[in-house]
Amino acid sequence: MPRKSKAVMLLLSSLLILSLVLAGCGKSNNAGESEASATASGGGGSAPNNEKPLELTLAFIGIGNMKEADLVQEEISKITKAKINATVKLMPIDVGAWTQQVNLLLSGNEKLDLLVTSSFFNYSAQVAKGQLLPLDELLEKYAPGIKDTMEPAIYNSTKIGGKIYGVPSIRDTAFDVGFIARKDLMDKHNLSFDNVKTFADLEPIFQTIKEKEPGVYPIVQRSQTTAVAWELVNGYVDWLGDTPGALLIDNQDLKVVNIYEQPIYKEALQLTRKWYQAGYIMQDAATTQETNNSLIKAGKGFGYFSNMKPGFENQEKNLNGTEMVAVRITKPISASNAGTGFMLSIPKNTQDPERAMQLMNLLYTDKDIVNLLANGIEGKHYVSAGDNLIKPPAGESGYTFNQWQIGNNALAKVWEGTPPDIWEQTKAFNKSATFSKALGFTFDAGPVKTEVAAVTNVNNQFKAGLESGTVDPSKLDDFLSKLKSAGLDKIIAEKQKQLDEWAKANNIR
Repeated sequence: MPRKSKAVMLLLSSLLILSLVLAGCGKSNNAGESEASATASGGGGSAPNNEKPLELTLAFIGIGNMKEADLVQEEISKITKAKINATVKLMPIDVGAWTQQVNLLLSGNEKLDLLVTSSFFNYSAQVAKGQLLPLDELLEKYAPGIKDTMEPAIYNSTKIGGKIYGVPSIRDTAFDVGFIARKDLMDKHNLSFDNVKTFADLEPIFQTIKEKEPGVYPIVQRSQTTAVAWELVNGYVDWLGDTPGALLIDNQDLKVVNIYEQPIYKEALQLTRKWYQAGYIMQDAATTQETNNSLIKAGKGFGYFSNMKPGFENQEKNLNGTEMVAVRITKPISASNAGTGFMLSIPKNTQDPERAMQLMNLLYTDKDIVNLLANGIEGKHYVSAGDNLIKPPAGESGYTFNQWQIGNNALAKVWEGTPPDIWEQTKAFNKSATFSKALGFTFDAGPVKTEVAAVTNVNNQFKAGLESGTVDPSKLDDFLSKLKSAGLDKIIAEKQKQLDEWAKANNIR
């Protein structure tokens, strides 16, 4: 997990752009593995016909070093061969080529048995084209225990037309928003987050850093698309895939609103502008290409606002090269894409849907397979750090996998530096979230693609300046006027129409 944070951040940056925009293989003896063995051999249903050996292909987003994926697949195949009479071929696809490559795979006849799918990458369109198989009967017959590994709302959130076409991975499906800062400067100036309950409560801390640490900006932003004001709003909003038209989580309704007209957005702009004028935010925040992590590493930044999760401080420590401490200000929420962000699906061109589902089942219930896929081979790609923790081996590893993509990551060993009970913390965190009423909804921008392009151009003109505090909030009226001229109201109306149809089909009120 910590060791993989750079790759995770790289992918998240790519997803923000794509969506216009959010961290030893011993014998297993747990109940999960027993269930996997029983299910794979037909326990709880009619016995599958696994007489014919198969090679099952699993395609996923490949980031980082995958040079030795073939060695990992050999070890996984030893287990799957014994359990379901199938070997496994791992097919990593670079994130930059993902959409095009997957389109080619699904349009052709090349065998593909399991595929990572996502609302970021055309999930609803793939279902509409008949490229993914409905999974309900297969899950009930060959993997009835998967639904017990996650919150029911998350498990059911992938349904389209009342049927499941993707199974979410076990990961942080909720987030809260807060501020994270360098621990050395907090300690040096006897600063504490103990009395911070609101974003405005951070001002005395920012003032201290401004006065006592010349050359260090109290606030640096993660990117132009996640500027300060955006972060202040993010913990209260379900963006429904993109910013034009959103739900206010606290309202617990299905009314799509223009977020730029809401008091919460206007107040965020005012507070951000105040901080900018006080010198807490870097003066070129609207145009800089420097990231929060590079600024912290260079000693130019104190901290930044971000969405968070259990273990976030350690994740950012590894990115920034220094100890970090954080305060959470909003309560955890799960937005519409919480479940559909990363899933496993069975494509139409699978050789054997039943065997593909048996493999999927093992990815959620077999500890040895999950650990191999997530962490690689012990002694080669990681070594024991004691107490069921692991650490990188000496020298470079030839295998890096972003484990949050696939399966039940709670079964994998934990990297040194991360709390040993991180998955128990994550499960409790996910359960504590307020779930958006639109959980599982995916907006199809196709009917208003011309308006979306025009609105994007207006956003590019105004958002970075307004949301970084560089531009006075009085320009908001001009921003709104140009958005409406570009077709924002049409986008919101289309999103509301699709959301209403989705809610009706899924009996959500």
